[in-house]
Amino acid sequence: MIDKIVLASGNRGKLKEFSEIFAPLEIEVMPQSDFAVHDADETGLSFVENAIIKARHAARITGLPALSDDSGLEVDALNGAPGIYSARYAGEGCGDDENNAKLLQALANVPEDKRSARFQCVLVFMRHAEDPTPLICQGSWDGRILTEAHGHNGFGYDPLFYVPETDCASAELSPEQKQRYSHRGKAVRQFMDAIGPWLSHT
Repeated sequence: MIDKIVLASGNRGKLKEFSEIFAPLEIEVMPQSDFAVHDADETGLSFVENAIIKARHAARITGLPALSDDSGLEVDALNGAPGIYSARYAGEGCGDDENNAKLLQALANVPEDKRSARFQCVLVFMRHAEDPTPLICQGSWDGRILTEAHGHNGFGYDPLFYVPETDCASAELSPEQKQRYSHRGKAVRQFMDAIGPWLSHT
């Protein structure tokens, strides 16, 4: 039975979330930065491919089982863009404000009923770098893109993402509400349901 997992990310929010998930199983989740692992080159053409690349990279360098997360926003009017390039949509080194501004500009002439979009999240868990059957969990969150930003919670495209279930932007939700509805929340719950018995394969 394993007792340590490396998270293929330096994101402290993700580290906290996954540490809480694995705590009842007495498994410690450690960020890849603890092992001086640099970020993998995300050369895949899908969320699944990039998540596998990141998990395999971390597992190969550390020798530990690895967990990764790849997520982003798909906008139907933009043929699925920004997609896997969501974090760097406006260019390398640009932040949330620049990405949001570029998205609003790209949709400037698109009517409300054509602004459908969804967030996607893929989680991948690999027992080792050569794992032929990684555990893959996926969650999606449907909504549409607003014409201006609303709210101050969350990050990324949250201020522009309208959530039909709550009739507000994602950035107007509490963390608890977001966890209930979001793509990552759905993927994490799927992951939690699967990981217990799956760990017995190790």
